[in-house]
Amino acid sequence: MTRLSSKAGVFSLVLIAALTLAGCQSAPETPEASLYQQLGERAGIAQIVEDLLFLIVDDERINQQFKGMDVASFHRNLTDQLCQLSGGPCTYSGREMREVHADMAITDTQFNALAENLILAMEDNDVPTGAQNRLLKRLIPLYPDVRHL
Repeated sequence: MTRLSSKAGVFSLVLIAALTLAGCQSAPETPEASLYQQLGERAGIAQIVEDLLFLIVDDERINQQFKGMDVASFHRNLTDQLCQLSGGPCTYSGREMREVHADMAITDTQFNALAENLILAMEDNDVPTGAQNRLLKRLIPLYPDVRHL
């Protein structure tokens, strides 16, 4: 097994285990509600991203990676990206993930810390666990571009 497939495999297993465990705790959801609606539409997603920013600032594992960033631009771009990924009417117009993260040398620990903080922000905003898992599933394909595997 190559280093690439080994790391991606470990990440996938950890994420699947987390999603499975989280899924066991989820309350029944309204099946007709879209992921975008379950995230609170654009206003709800914007609040999740704002809460995520506060969690990032307090997280010693990752806050250095975000020093000096344009907070308003980050908030707008991540809100648009999550809105688009969730099936909302938004269009992400920011740079490609590979380009954004090119010189950051993000570790698995940092990547997982950000994912953990996103989950906490969604929990703080009462996003159903199933909806959290659906969003995380849509974010998984971005992993290789963020980590440059």
